[in-house]
Amino acid sequence: MGDSEATAVSGTPADQGRQPSGMWEPLRHPMFRRLVIGRVTTYLGNAVAPVALAFAVLDLTGSVAALGIVVGARSLANVALLLLGRVLADRLPRGVILQGASVAAAGSQLATAAAVLMGFASIPLLVVLSVVNGAVAAVSLPAASALTPQTVPPALLRQANALARLGINTALITGASFGGMVAALVGAGWAMVATGAVFLLAAFFYARVRAPEVDSAAPTRPLADLKAGWREFASRPWVWSVVAGMMVVNAAFVGGVQVLGPAIADTTFGRPAWGFILGAQTAGMALGGLIATRWQPRRALLVGTALIAASSVPLFALAHLPALVPMLVAMVLCGVAVEQFAIAWDVSLQENVPADKLARVYSYDAMGSFIAIPLGEIAIGPLALHFGAPATLTGAGVLIVVAVAAVVVTPGIRTLTISKKGVA
Repeated sequence: MGDSEATAVSGTPADQGRQPSGMWEPLRHPMFRRLVIGRVTTYLGNAVAPVALAFAVLDLTGSVAALGIVVGARSLANVALLLLGRVLADRLPRGVILQGASVAAAGSQLATAAAVLMGFASIPLLVVLSVVNGAVAAVSLPAASALTPQTVPPALLRQANALARLGINTALITGASFGGMVAALVGAGWAMVATGAVFLLAAFFYARVRAPEVDSAAPTRPLADLKAGWREFASRPWVWSVVAGMMVVNAAFVGGVQVLGPAIADTTFGRPAWGFILGAQTAGMALGGLIATRWQPRRALLVGTALIAASSVPLFALAHLPALVPMLVAMVLCGVAVEQFAIAWDVSLQENVPADKLARVYSYDAMGSFIAIPLGEIAIGPLALHFGAPATLTGAGVLIVVAVAAVVVTPGIRTLTISKKGVA
């Protein structure tokens, strides 16, 4: 590709002055098309991978405790490198990060597939490969998000992000369903082969993205940036109280769904149905986004946080009514609630945290929200073996409700308001 193409993609003065003509306008820019295809295929692979891995571990061991260890190892690596990934995205060529991460993800998936299909898979090996996969995901996703403004003119940034979100949600729905069906029809090993191919496709498109590089002469102060970010995060009680509550919610929900969910699916409604059930949550999030464009409560953060209690419904359904239709309904409701909270949270941060400090607060928000997920995934298997899966899932659901109640009574949450313009 020539230099003229790269110049056209980054936006000529004429391009930047032109008003956007519609939602699909960013797709006219080749670099954005390649980037968004790479991002969508990456999320597709990340949606298939945990479903295939879960059933591979169950086929190998039949143990929810072993499954918790393997998926927990992936989450632990992801959380541990989350802040590093954000630092690297600002310091190193983002295209190189994305290509390398995609190739490494493909390699880890294909190695896992080979181990499963050739019969030499073991829990220690799967743990190592899961750590690799989780680590490269943590490194790549911030770089992909940061590249978007470099591939379209500023006037199209809103549409570009909307298109990327639409594609990502579609990939998550499709990937979860596809993973369950392939694992059921031809086995978890072949589902991992497909995942590896998806990551290689992402690497191909990332390799064709030519965007301006970050300023290599910029001062490198990652530790200072992290310390400054912590000060901004800790100085706002309404921020860290929400993050603390989401830490508990995520640990309980992900542990129940990602570890006990596949085991219950195997003995009740089946693997293909489980893929559709996982996809139903993302469908609910898409519906929640549409609702948010018309329903704009003044105290959106209070309402959104309260709605997160709906995350307990899928756990209660898994525990006491593990059937396809109830689970689909429960996951759609959960997705709607999650999106209401996510939109309210983003707008609340963007309106109340200075723009030059927002990325730092987001970093600690992400890390705090996700840091307990590995603990939930690892602990829920032994708890289910001791107390039984229904009692453990019920306890996790109750824990979510209690955590949400503790957050919504926080004064800063109850009094925070956002503008109608911000919600829209």
